[in-house]
Amino acid sequence: MKNIIKFAVGNPVTICMVVFALLLLGKVSYDQLSVDLLPDLNNPRLFIELKAGERPPEEIEKQFVENMESMAIRQSDVTQVSSVIKAGTARITVEYTWTKDMDEAFLDLQKAMNPFTQNKDITELKITQHDANLSPVVLVGMSHQSITDMAELRKIAESYIRNELIRLEGVAEVTLSGEEVSTLTIQTDPYKLDAFQLKIEDIASRIESNNQSISGGRVSELGLQYLVKSSSLFASEDDFENLIVGYKAIQQEENSGNNASGTAAANTNKAPVFLKEVATVEFVNARPENIVRINGKRSIGLSIYKEMRFNTVKVVDEVTRQLAVIENALPGYHFQVISNQGTFIKSAIGEVKSSAVLGVILAIVVLFVFLRRMGTTLIVSLAIPISIVATFNLMFFNGLTLNIMTLGGLALGAGMLVDNAIVVIESIFRNQEKGLSIKEAAINGTAEVANAVIASTLTTIVVFLPIVYLHGASGELFKDQAWTVTFSLVSSLFVAILVIPMLYIQLSGKKVKLEEVKSIRITGYSKILRKLIQRRWWVIGMAVLLLIFTGLLTPFIGTEFMPRAESKTFTAMVKMPEGTQMERNSRYPDNVQMLRAKRRELCCQGIPHTVRSRQVILRFSAVRPV
Repeated sequence: MKNIIKFAVGNPVTICMVVFALLLLGKVSYDQLSVDLLPDLNNPRLFIELKAGERPPEEIEKQFVENMESMAIRQSDVTQVSSVIKAGTARITVEYTWTKDMDEAFLDLQKAMNPFTQNKDITELKITQHDANLSPVVLVGMSHQSITDMAELRKIAESYIRNELIRLEGVAEVTLSGEEVSTLTIQTDPYKLDAFQLKIEDIASRIESNNQSISGGRVSELGLQYLVKSSSLFASEDDFENLIVGYKAIQQEENSGNNASGTAAANTNKAPVFLKEVATVEFVNARPENIVRINGKRSIGLSIYKEMRFNTVKVVDEVTRQLAVIENALPGYHFQVISNQGTFIKSAIGEVKSSAVLGVILAIVVLFVFLRRMGTTLIVSLAIPISIVATFNLMFFNGLTLNIMTLGGLALGAGMLVDNAIVVIESIFRNQEKGLSIKEAAINGTAEVANAVIASTLTTIVVFLPIVYLHGASGELFKDQAWTVTFSLVSSLFVAILVIPMLYIQLSGKKVKLEEVKSIRITGYSKILRKLIQRRWWVIGMAVLLLIFTGLLTPFIGTEFMPRAESKTFTAMVKMPEGTQMERNSRYPDNVQMLRAKRRELCCQGIPHTVRSRQVILRFSAVRPV
């Protein structure tokens, strides 16, 4: 160990170059680190969504879900398979181990579900990586300056905007809300049907028989083969209106014989009856499942979900950047972010960063108050950021993120660095007071306490390192902190043994200065300690009583998995009586607007809301502290 210290003291340029390299790589690693509120506590999951018409849940379970679950449970590293079945739909959740490669799991599960896609009774079958029960990471409202038809906005949202967002890395699904679908409505006139002796079944049969595409086989000619296809699909209102649904007599037949000529004459005396003569054909928007308004204006909501175990802030930044590009490419379209989980996470992490920096500054100030030596304080001040920035390298290569747990580990490592630095500097200064030169004092002083510093650092590492091997949610929660504490302690050990002796020599100069510096001393501590030693049984008894009292208070302390997080936004959900029409629900948010006039700190930009059957969801946000 002494030879290593001699190398560090004798080669300050080399140590400085190593430090500069660590700082440069640490800056690059810091820029590449993802930001999240907490480590991902959700185990890897895939979701199978099934739609099968209007079948009851019991029938869907027996025909499809049981077979799908048996196929899913056979996949490698699957821990649990569960399902939720409703009328016409089913959702199967497949959970995997924490170390499973989800790309490989997605392909394997997709291959296992391929036979079910050939079943004609299944109208839709898809495999996704997002949990629909979780809140979307970004909720966006889309509107246009002049277009108010929700069907037209839906076409743009589905064909272009959704495709542009879903191809982004980390985006699992983009769902629309408040959209309307344009459907063809045929409204018949019962009096005209009776006049032409037609029925609804006749019209439906005519439409079904004429609106189809039929393959006619192959035709070979001059060595070439041609595919024959008869296509009579309707594409416009005119196609439906000009459909012949029956015939009407234009004159009375005089001779009604049973021969063939009489039948031919009867047919020639009938005129076709078109659909437009007995019905009104038009494209109208179907009744929407929900209504979305922003600032009182109808809009289409885009709910953007992220993939499981993918960084939230990174997804939010990519989506926000892509929305700006889309808004520039589509003049007249406006996108307003209603809720954004990334903003809350960035704010929380920013506060933690500010607190950590303030803690380091206070540690330096307290250190100077007690030591009263500017040089010593400056050495520690330079050593702390070196240790923290060097930790970013190990965090990046280990795949960690900047979250509350890792930042807490960094703060703990910085505190240990101060302890090691004070021990090393005090030993160097003590050897200097004995009359040794600065270089000899730095070498001997560091070598004397090197084993103690290494032992104390390794002791702390041994305490935190076993947490890395925990499994489940608790392991994922504390694993990042354990790794960060370990990395920061290793960095602090490197700084204390190699960097601090070199800095002490470079900042102290060549001459030995042994001037007396008055530091803060607690003079009354020795007197109090002597009295306590004389009454040691009283001290032991008080400690035991305090321990018992603490144990009695334990049941009154609340327990929960995570502390409560305060936010400046909240959601109000209003449920109407059974059978309430959605049109009536849509008028309820107008009354809530009066709340904004009384409480100006709420929703200065309006109240975004979603109206559904029997349900109204309103989102409020505070614009100043309340």
